[in-house]
Amino acid sequence: MLLNLEKPIVFFDLETTGVNVGKDHIVEICLYKVNPDQTTEQYIQRIRPAYADGRTIHIPEATTAIHGITDADVADKPTFRQAAPEIAAFIGKADLAGYNSNKFDVPMLVEEFLRCGHHFDLKCRRLIDVQNIFHKMEQRTLKAAYRFYCGKNLDHAHTADADTLATYEVLMAQLDRYKDSEYTAADGTVSKPVVNNIEQLSRFTSNSQWADLVGHIGYDDQHREVFNFGKYKGKTLENIFGTEPAYYDWMMKADFPLSTKECITEVWKRRQAKKIQDLKLHFGSSE
Repeated sequence: MLLNLEKPIVFFDLETTGVNVGKDHIVEICLYKVNPDQTTEQYIQRIRPAYADGRTIHIPEATTAIHGITDADVADKPTFRQAAPEIAAFIGKADLAGYNSNKFDVPMLVEEFLRCGHHFDLKCRRLIDVQNIFHKMEQRTLKAAYRFYCGKNLDHAHTADADTLATYEVLMAQLDRYKDSEYTAADGTVSKPVVNNIEQLSRFTSNSQWADLVGHIGYDDQHREVFNFGKYKGKTLENIFGTEPAYYDWMMKADFPLSTKECITEVWKRRQAKKIQDLKLHFGSSE
C-alpha cells in the first residue's frame, strides 16, 4: 500500500535530555520524508544541547541509559540553533507524523525552534500521531482485554462481579500466553517477567517511579522525591519545602489524594528532623 499524499509528510522522532518540554533539549533528530511521488529522503543529526549563550547542557546519566547518547557523542555536533535552518528547510511545508508525537515530539520541536527565534508554523500542517491510532483502535479496556486474551465477550461489563472474575481470567491467560516471552526494559535489560509468581508480577506491574499512588510525586535518579506537576516539576520536595514552606501548607489544604498528602508529610517530617539534628550539631560544636 502506498500513502495517498497531496504534499510531503515527514515522519520524525527525537531523542532528548529529558521529557520536560519547557526545559529539556533535543540531542538527536531523525526525519524521514515521503513525497507525493513516493520518493523518500532522510535526515539524521545529533545535536549538542546548549543554552542561548552556547554553553553545553549536560545529558543526564539516567537519560543516557535510555537512548545511549552521551555528552561526548555530541561534543562536536551543532547546536539546534545552528542546525535549525537546514532542519526547517528539510521539513519545508510538509505534514508531520510520529509516535506519541502530538504530546511530546511536536511540542519539543516547536519549543526548540522558538528558543532560537524561528517561527515554526503548525497551522499549515496536518499532524498524525500513530500512537493515537493504536490506542483508539486497540482499546485498553477490560472488555477488550477479555476478548483478546480469553476469546470471549464480557457480558455485564462494569458490574463488580463480572469485572472481577474477568480480570482473574485475563491474568491466567496472560500467564499462559507470555510464559516464555522476553521483555526489554528501558535500560536494555532483558527478562521473562510474566511468570506464575506474585512477587515478580508485582514488581513488573508496579509504578516504581511514583512515590505516591497517583503519580503526583515521583523519584529522580538519586531516588529523591520530586514533583511531577506544576511550576516545580522535577524539583525535589525537600528543596522546595525548605525555600517555600508555604507550598507544603497549600498542598495539604488543596484537593490532593490522601496518599499524596501522606507522602509529602513524610518528606516534611524528615526534613524537619534533619533540620533539628543540624541545629543540635551546630550548637553542640559551638560549646
